[in-house]
Amino acid sequence: MKILDLKKQFKNLYQPSAKKIETIQVPNLQFAMIDGAIEKGSEPGKSPSFAEATQALYGLSYTLKFMLKKRKTNAIDYPVMALEGLWGVEDGFFDITVKDNWVYTLMIMQPDVITKEIFEEAREQVRKKKGDSEMLSKVKLAHFEEGLCVQVMHIGPYATEPATIDRMKEFMTENGLKDNVGPNGLHHEIYISDPRKAAPDKMKTVLRHPVVKK
Repeated sequence: MKILDLKKQFKNLYQPSAKKIETIQVPNLQFAMIDGAIEKGSEPGKSPSFAEATQALYGLSYTLKFMLKKRKTNAIDYPVMALEGLWGVEDGFFDITVKDNWVYTLMIMQPDVITKEIFEEAREQVRKKKGDSEMLSKVKLAHFEEGLCVQVMHIGPYATEPATIDRMKEFMTENGLKDNVGPNGLHHEIYISDPRKAAPDKMKTVLRHPVVKK
């Protein structure tokens, strides 16, 4: 059986330093992706549609993994990667302290061996096992190239992210970079820790912002 060590291959993207902010060129990668929006008066942790979107993504991702692992020929094993969120607003600038006007793309990276045909086969398997749903139908397989970014590992609860983002912006200013979150880019979070299991002060979340050179 062939093993794809995605976590080792992409360690620079998913395990950055918490102490040192860095610039990184994020390549063109393949993801299972789904778009959505937080309901008025809600927030990600309490949004029913956000929970359903997350469930659909994980259901497909684990089905894909075991489909390839159990193949009689050319079996491949690989880890299911971390859940990621691209966050923005429909109008205006993104404000991390105001949550009920956010739109998002949730995604989980998929290896290049996953083709559209394999992806659709996995979707049908999930439908047969768990039934059809609007969210399952909305998940797509697509590529995303983020390009030049600034990133750091945030340690702690989501509520303390603004302080880390301020550090990132100071780094950008010192290095002749401009934050591109807003009309052209999206605030990117990669959820390394499971918030249902990790203590809030020990949670790990990669924060990544696209940037442009001044």
